[in-house]
Amino acid sequence: MNLPYQLFIALKYLKTKKKHKGISVNTLISVGGVAVGVMALLVVLSVMSGFHEDLQKKILGVNAHVVILNYKGAMEGYKDVIGRLKGEQDVVSAAPFILGQVMVSHGQRAHGVFLRGVDPETEIKTTDIERFMKEGSLERLETKDEVPGIIVGRELAGSIGAFKGDLINILSPIGRIGPLGMLPKVRQFRVVGIFEVGMFEYDSNLVLTDLRAAQDFFDMKDEVTGVQLRLADIYKASLVRERIQNQLGFPLYAKDWMQMNRNLFSALKLEKFAMFIILILIILVASFNIVSTLIMNVIEKKREIAILKAMGATDKGIMTIFMLQGLVIGLFGTIIGVAGGYLLCYVLNTFQIIKLPPDVYYLSHLPVKTKLTDFLAVSLSAVGISFFATIYPAWQAAKLNPVEPLRYE
Repeated sequence: MNLPYQLFIALKYLKTKKKHKGISVNTLISVGGVAVGVMALLVVLSVMSGFHEDLQKKILGVNAHVVILNYKGAMEGYKDVIGRLKGEQDVVSAAPFILGQVMVSHGQRAHGVFLRGVDPETEIKTTDIERFMKEGSLERLETKDEVPGIIVGRELAGSIGAFKGDLINILSPIGRIGPLGMLPKVRQFRVVGIFEVGMFEYDSNLVLTDLRAAQDFFDMKDEVTGVQLRLADIYKASLVRERIQNQLGFPLYAKDWMQMNRNLFSALKLEKFAMFIILILIILVASFNIVSTLIMNVIEKKREIAILKAMGATDKGIMTIFMLQGLVIGLFGTIIGVAGGYLLCYVLNTFQIIKLPPDVYYLSHLPVKTKLTDFLAVSLSAVGISFFATIYPAWQAAKLNPVEPLRYE
């Protein structure tokens, strides 16, 4: 199989004469510049994807994928709602919940938190909160004692000085009206478990209790705040939400996990895009090496270019030669960078070389997540930048007058 003469000459020009070793060194530097830029960009994007995935796991570990609420406030007949959703193929499980703001106190310390009432049997199937339990379990909430059980986050337990087995007070600002006005409602709970999600927001501001204890505390009788759903595919949440909302109708409405955390994930996505733009400058710098290498090559090959033109090569053919030469440099640099980036990500993820203080970041090592879309975007960007860097030197070679170099031959 015969190569086109442009590609054959372009590959040959990469192998310069011995007396012009500087050109070949510049070529290696150009390839290395592209490779380093691609590798750095891939590693940074993979680390950011790792943090994004870790954060997503923690959020979805505590919260359900889809939540059904009532515009009127409390939801009546939640068992009928759960029964109507059993036929949904994308819904794995459903669980009722109650959510309200309260104040928790122990001794002389107090802290405002969200009290979530759950049914332990269905909660285990719907969220992954059981996976984050450090002491006790969700099943301990179903106590037969007069004092209901409660599960608190590790940060909250530390801030109020509570341990497993201690009694804490839960105070609700919404109580009964007495002779002196509104009287807050106070009830004792016993700490039966401690969880640690790894996010300060949850570990310090969330407590769990049994659904019936929460109904009694908030005077909700047989009502709940809503129903939470676990899906087979979390990325179908928006589609399932729309389908469920159309099925249930007013006054019920549904919200998915992406809606409830839109600001956070939008900020992470914007940060990742900004980092991509910033680090792509490394590849742009490497492209200047390609430009300088090709310009030097054009100067060295003036005589050969003139001979090619004299033999019938067109300006387009000459331009193609040098564009292919730069494209080959970009391709080799991109391939080396992708291989090096993947290898470095694998080493960082497997051997956990970069350690992090767990008490600060709630992570023992730097999380790394390689994504095919990141690798494709970086590779295409690097090759595209390398290709555009060849246009000016190739144009200079194409417009070269063949008479001048051959005048004194």
